Amino acid sequence: MIYEFTSFDGKKISVTEWNDAVSPKAVIQVSHGMAEHSGRYDIFAREMNARGYIVFADDHRAHGLTDADTPGYSDGDIFGDTLKDLGLLSDAYRRKYNLPLFFFGHSYGSFLGQRYIEEYGSSVSAAALGGSNCMNSFTTGFGKVLASVACGFGGGKKPAKTLKKASFDVYDKKFGKGESFISSLPAERDRYFADPSCAFVCSNAFYKWFFKGVLKAYEKENLAKIPKDLPLLLISGKSDPVGEMGRGVDKLENLYKKYGLNVKKVLYEGVRHEFLNDTSRAAAFDEIDGFFSANIG
Repeated sequence: MIYEFTSFDGKKISVTEWNDAVSPKAVIQVSHGMAEHSGRYDIFAREMNARGYIVFADDHRAHGLTDADTPGYSDGDIFGDTLKDLGLLSDAYRRKYNLPLFFFGHSYGSFLGQRYIEEYGSSVSAAALGGSNCMNSFTTGFGKVLASVACGFGGGKKPAKTLKKASFDVYDKKFGKGESFISSLPAERDRYFADPSCAFVCSNAFYKWFFKGVLKAYEKENLAKIPKDLPLLLISGKSDPVGEMGRGVDKLENLYKKYGLNVKKVLYEGVRHEFLNDTSRAAAFDEIDGFFSANIG
């Protein structure tokens, strides 16, 4: 079912809920990636329904049905406001079902997730961050400056073509002509690019707020907010350039362990960015289910 959730600022957020679970044991909140939408998690959600979970996912600001007329752009602090949306939806679903709540974020959704566990970590029983990286680098700071300058010259709503070339296009080139970093499976790559609500170029404003927001995830005072008893799963393809072929995931794992957190890491050999839509699909379903099930209580 798809419905609209009214957020803190009156913004109507589109939410998809999969509630076909018989005798549900928990709820999974999904935070989707950049240039995609909640509907792309239908296969995952239906499988989790069969395993006893209710699943829901919002279409983030600048994405999907939430901003169907302006893909890649939304007014305000896109990253920060989306983070607040996620927190409010967590509260709403805890009240609605009174069941353990788990957080699963993929790619852009995982970077939101890095901030989510700092601000709302006590709201969930465990969290899984997929297709992620540790972005506390010069490159992230430079990207923020580049996007901010473009916004300063009135280009906030315009597609950030330069940043897209420096990220998505570079990722694709690692795999050769006609390939994509999305998945090693041609059918899954085709499904992504055939979706009219995917593969758009996000705006300069989107990137400005994204870089600004994600850098906050690595501030000491924010890292210290993560509950020490919150179980974390880092799950990615080892051939995912977003995670620097596993190196960025290793870096994130080491950062969290430095703060005394309970971290499990899983990397799938030969798998690209969308590990839920690659050769690792079945294994990833089992891994996520097993991880969440072990933390119900």
